[in-house]
Amino acid sequence: MAIAVLRIPNISCEHCQRTIINALTPLAGVRDVRVDIPTQRVRVDYDETRLDVERMKAILEEEDYPVTSLG
Repeated sequence: MAIAVLRIPNISCEHCQRTIINALTPLAGVRDVRVDIPTQRVRVDYDETRLDVERMKAILEEEDYPVTSLG
């Protein structure tokens, strides 16, 4: 398992939080998704043999939540 921490500057509310969780949770290999609204960071526990960060970033961009940095 691996952990990715993604910075998404337009996270501002619980709706954003739900949208991000609902977009990432169904992906094969995702174990847990946590969204911290105040820090605008998303922590994803995932299986790196089944999923990579670039795929997560693409999914989030489709939902209008572009990732600006990792960590």
